[in-house]
Amino acid sequence: MEKGLFLTFEGGEGAGKTTLINGVVEALRNRGRNVLSTREPGGSPIAELIRGVILDKNNTAMDARTEALLYAAARRQHLVEIVLPALERGDIVICDRFVDSSLAYQGHSRGLGIAEVRSINDFAIDGVMPNLTIWMDISPEAGLARINSAKVREVNRLDLEELTFHERVREGYQLLMANEPERIIRVNAEQTVENVLRDVMEIINQRI
Repeated sequence: MEKGLFLTFEGGEGAGKTTLINGVVEALRNRGRNVLSTREPGGSPIAELIRGVILDKNNTAMDARTEALLYAAARRQHLVEIVLPALERGDIVICDRFVDSSLAYQGHSRGLGIAEVRSINDFAIDGVMPNLTIWMDISPEAGLARINSAKVREVNRLDLEELTFHERVREGYQLLMANEPERIIRVNAEQTVENVLRDVMEIINQRI
């Protein structure tokens, strides 16, 4: 059986990943492709419990290394329980965030070091990396403004960080893309939803 494709979407807070992913999933399913849409942290029962701990607004005392380890633990469970079986079936797996989030957020923005956080996650993912990663790039100011105007979106612990934190997250993604330009493709997420979806589908069509 042909192995599936692993596509991930990355970006800062308010980049519009959820809306975009819904559009991509619909477009691919309309072509008759089997698509699994999932997310991190979470995506499986155990990983969702860990997600609740990570994003709880009351857990402001959480140590940066604890946070990185929790993300890696949730990632491992989600990978073995959900992602790998779907890829074995030949599905297209679309995941809202994966290892690049940990590298940008905890590695670069928290100052733990990209290499250090990568080592934690190397153990967790055991060599499994996305075939393609779409980085939805948006300025932190625009992203946070979207969150504040979106009444339906619940504010989580990371949304409460200072603007400088989100600026460093963006820097982290820039560094990651510079190191892996073939895998990580930047899309301007400050466009209209329709234009972002058009750009993303053009990229995906070139790969699959």
